[in-house]
Amino acid sequence: MALEIERKFLVKDRSYVEMAISHAEIRQAYISDNVNGTVRVRVRANRAWLTVKGANDGAVRHEWEYEIPVADAEEMARMLAGGWGIEKVRYIVKYGAHTWEVDEFHGRHEGLVVAEVELESAETEVDLPGFAGEEVTGDPRYYNSVLAGRREV
Repeated sequence: MALEIERKFLVKDRSYVEMAISHAEIRQAYISDNVNGTVRVRVRANRAWLTVKGANDGAVRHEWEYEIPVADAEEMARMLAGGWGIEKVRYIVKYGAHTWEVDEFHGRHEGLVVAEVELESAETEVDLPGFAGEEVTGDPRYYNSVLAGRREV
């Protein structure tokens, strides 16, 4: 079992695009979006993962992730989740001592851009890049499982 410790921010400008070292399209579907834990399937390029996450405790939650065949992910999304609930482009940005993931959402969430930074502990200090706006860590309105549209906050 691993812990995921991350802080999340709304993005206030597009400076992350020029700062990015890479980007990729991502599709996600939620097989279970229970408030106590979620089960997500994700496809990024030609690889796929099944991820189980525990309930959020502020910036911390338990996480287990397993690579699966892309064909299985496609089938799970279609049969168990009614299709892909999230479509986004993820930009990877190195800033200071940390790596930021900036997600540009598309489809019904067009225009929403959220940045996340994973940390070693909840107390880790982090330098904020200029694109980081309002902090929304722990705000369920910005959980991908909620954005996927299967669960209300």
